[in-house]
Amino acid sequence: MSLYSKWDKMAYQIDNQSEYEKFWGDYLPKEAKFYEYLLENNTETLKSTVKGIADQFEVDSLTVIGFLDGINTSLATEIDMETLEEDTSVELEIDFEKLYFNMLSAKADWLYEMSQWENILTSEKRQQIRKEYNKTRTVVNENKIGRNDACPCGSGKKYKKCCGK
Repeated sequence: MSLYSKWDKMAYQIDNQSEYEKFWGDYLPKEAKFYEYLLENNTETLKSTVKGIADQFEVDSLTVIGFLDGINTSLATEIDMETLEEDTSVELEIDFEKLYFNMLSAKADWLYEMSQWENILTSEKRQQIRKEYNKTRTVVNENKIGRNDACPCGSGKKYKKCCGK
């Protein structure tokens, strides 16, 4: 079984709410330390093996896999998660604008509100990314129904005499 499969089973196939809360309560502070380090050292590209990153941050390899799973879509070159082993070399070249957007999308306020962002993205840029994110959440219905159009419910009546009352 691959490390990613083990992570997936451990993180997402939890049977009850108390185990779920305990797991994520333990994991999220560890994840925050990864991001604190990466944001503070934003000019450097983290290069190491999965095991090397685990040793550097004093966590187990599955925690590193979880972190990599979370940041993967924010990397310049995504990692094939299924092929990762402890001795696999990884290079984290991060697109910080994309990372900020993805943190907003994940509703990870403990991450996108970190003070370290001030040294990477200006407040204007962060506000612009928030506006772009909010646009993706706005639903626009382009199929407007006119009062005299046939009702979409299939009754055969005009919309104004049926569902449009």
